Amino acid sequence: MIEIRLVAGLGNPGNEYSKTRHNAGFWWVDALAATEGSALRMDPRMHGSTARIQGDIWLIEPQTFMNASGRAVSALSRFYRIPPGQILVVHDELDLEPGVVRLKLGGGLGGHNGLKDIAAHLGTQDFWRLRLGIGHPGEKRNVSDYVLKAPQKEEESLILDAISRSLETWPLIAAGKQQAAMLKLHTKP
Repeated sequence: MIEIRLVAGLGNPGNEYSKTRHNAGFWWVDALAATEGSALRMDPRMHGSTARIQGDIWLIEPQTFMNASGRAVSALSRFYRIPPGQILVVHDELDLEPGVVRLKLGGGLGGHNGLKDIAAHLGTQDFWRLRLGIGHPGEKRNVSDYVLKAPQKEEESLILDAISRSLETWPLIAAGKQQAAMLKLHTKP
């Protein structure tokens, strides 16, 4: 069992992006921090907002914009000597419908620029991902506009429900019991 020591939520900094689909990773990390009674604070050395929970687990929300997320994730992982296998990246996923959440280790990057940058900085794709479904606009050319807009009310409700359900599996994920977490997350009720 490999415990998680770093959780990176992906998104874009600034109020104009806070409610957009692309910031689902930030939403998840904010909810985890609140559950743990912690608050993220800007740490310029780490290029992001960070918090420490449960003794030795770090949370980070890169403040470098999505396409440069790797700078923050690699800075924190290098400083605290956290290997890629102990990193969980939480991000929006176009290929999953709103309300669907999936956990996986490694694999393809699905065209996600934040994941591409993290993989480039870490030198591997072998880190954990918690994929929060946001749905797809249908046309590839509409993706940029789609992810940078707020979800419709019913979509937002489904995304927030997925965040809530996945947070229930956090103790399993943190303890390195990813298989048990996947079974719980991936099985329909």
